[in-house]
Amino acid sequence: MMTLARRWAGRQLVAAAAVQIVLLAALSAGAGLGPVGWSAGIAYLLGLLALLTAAARRARVATLGPADLVTLARAVLVGGVTALVADGFWGGDPRVVPLVVLAAVALVLDAVDGHVARRSGTVSALGARFDMEVDAFLLLVLSVHVATLVGPWAAAIGAMRYVFVAAGWAAPWMRSALPTRYSAKTVAALQGIVLVVAASEVLPHPVAVALVAAALALLIWSFGRDVRWLWRHARKSVREGSSIVSAGAADVRRTAPDR
Repeated sequence: MMTLARRWAGRQLVAAAAVQIVLLAALSAGAGLGPVGWSAGIAYLLGLLALLTAAARRARVATLGPADLVTLARAVLVGGVTALVADGFWGGDPRVVPLVVLAAVALVLDAVDGHVARRSGTVSALGARFDMEVDAFLLLVLSVHVATLVGPWAAAIGAMRYVFVAAGWAAPWMRSALPTRYSAKTVAALQGIVLVVAASEVLPHPVAVALVAAALALLIWSFGRDVRWLWRHARKSVREGSSIVSAGAADVRRTAPDR
């Protein structure tokens, strides 16, 4: 039974790969996607399939649920955005309209997969992580594109989450679970909206710069608050641990027989 389920999961990924190729072909025919874009899109697809397969095996997930399939569809759209951004970055003028449309649809679907997971009772750690990674990579790619419009500093929006994760490897106290905050989710959602608006180039340049700068400032505040909470939580845990050790030592001294 498990083997059949894994075969079905494999078919889901093969179908997603086929859709990704079709999307790249459509962008090639309709938006002039060049070799650089194709290379970036294929590299993204291979990375997506490898990472998702490995994550599913670690989580012992044999098949993707309905919410995961929505996230997978979003991931395919992000592959299209990645191809367009890479093609524009290295090959000339980016195709603004398809880039904005694909990114906007991916952002809208971000509200769908969570709803589907809750309604279908298929909420999972794998699904939540998959959703988060797709969001993070979309912000990274969009921020790289927007950086070519407003300045290199805008790339910090997409890089910040990866810097935060990397810092956790150097400082284990930063890997603790954070409390759920609505404000943090709101700030994260605003980043995508602001980057898509800036990428559309519909705003005057000074307005776009100010908008992206404000979004970055909010993100710095949000991450800064998380780091502060993690630091305080780590110090509190150390103090509590020291108190327990001290109390235990005192108990040992009180109960130890006199010699």
